Formats: sequence, C-alpha cells, structure tokens
Amino acid sequence: MDKNRFSFFLIGAACSGYMATVCIQFIVKHTRIKEDAAIGIVLSVFFGLGIVLLTWINQHEGGNQSGINDFLFGKAASLTGNDVNVLTITAVLMVITILFFFKEFKIITFDRAFAQGIGIPVSLLNGVLMFLIVSVVVIGLQAVGVVLMSALLITPALAARYWTERLGWMTLLAGVFGALSGVAGAYVSLIAYVPTGPLVIIFATALFLFSFLFAPKRGLCSKIIRRHVERKKLRVKQLMYERGEQL
Repeated sequence: MDKNRFSFFLIGAACSGYMATVCIQFIVKHTRIKEDAAIGIVLSVFFGLGIVLLTWINQHEGGNQSGINDFLFGKAASLTGNDVNVLTITAVLMVITILFFFKEFKIITFDRAFAQGIGIPVSLLNGVLMFLIVSVVVIGLQAVGVVLMSALLITPALAARYWTERLGWMTLLAGVFGALSGVAGAYVSLIAYVPTGPLVIIFATALFLFSFLFAPKRGLCSKIIRRHVERKKLRVKQLMYERGEQL
C-alpha cells in the first residue's frame, strides 16, 4: 500500500474512531446505559458497517488489491520505513501525554465526582483519554488488525494486574507485555508468512495465562500453594493443641 493511501486510511480510521467516541459519550450522558454496554453497542454497529463497506469495495475491480484485508488481521510486512516513523512519533507523543496527565487520568477514572469537586476539567480530560485510545487503535491497525486490536488493548493490562497493586507499575508492565507480544508476533509473522494480528494476540494471551497461573501474589498456583501451607500449619497447630490437652 502506497504512502498516500495509507495516510487516507489513517485519517479515515481516526475520524471513525472519533465519531464512535462521540456516540459512546452521547449514549452514556443521555441514557441509563452504562459505558461498557455503550461501547459494545457502538462497536457492533461500526464493525457491521465496516464489513458492509468492505464487501462493497471488494466487489469492484481492484478491490482485493487495495490492501484493506490487511487492516482486518494485520500484516507487518506491509509496513514501510515511513509508516514505522509515523507510528514511532505518534507513540512517543502519546506516552508523553499520558505521563504528563497521569495523575489527572487516574482521578477521573476512579473517582469522577471527587475530580469535579477539586476543579479538574473532567469532560476535557475524558475526551483526551478517549482520543488517546482511538489513536492507539488507529496506529495499530495495519500491524495487528482492527479485529484483534481490542484484545491487544485489554490482555496486557489484565496480565499486568496479576503482578502489582499499584497503577503506575501496572501501566508500565502492561506496556512491556504489549511490546513483547508485538515484537514476538511480528517476528514469527515475518518468518512463517502468517497474519501478524493473531500471532500477537496469541503471545499476549500466553503472557496473560502465565501471569494468571504463576504471579507471586495473585496467581492461581501461588494461591493454591499458600492455601496448602496454611492448611498444613493449621493442622500442626491442631495436633499440638490436642496433644497439650491430653497431657
């Protein structure tokens, strides 16, 4: 895909993402529907509309050669040097923005009423946060694909949650897990000639499963071991108590 066509795709994706954000905020503000349900409704409608448009485009001559299918499942090999530069600059700007407004984002996410009480512009910052999420989805379209981009947003954060109780460390770990999944998936994709998106999600899911099982405090295996040790200690105490009574 040439540079101009890729730029048009990014602009269109950004506009669609912004429209979806506005629709979600409108539904949450003017109805009793919760934010997660509103996201599901808008995502389903926009995805269905996208599939209809994709089918219509592919029915025309040259539609299959337009490169749109790569945006569904991702294809790292289709990225050029200019594309990588654009993605890198955008990612750096987003990281700087998150670092600068991290405390405010944390407050409006967990206690919006308190944020309004101390004078934080909740609506403005919520719009900025939504814009950052849309930007992440847009810049990851060609590498991961739109179908699996939502999984890449959620899975590394879930994996990081098992390793720490602090939001700052969780954010850092989520970024590290996402980067590791992306590098591993892209590398295997180039070697095996398969779509990048599914491989990235497979590696991200593997990290999540490892965290779910073996994280020191919240992992399933760690909990089982702790319960076994606690039951063993309790049995020892009970035996000592019974022997003490017998004596």
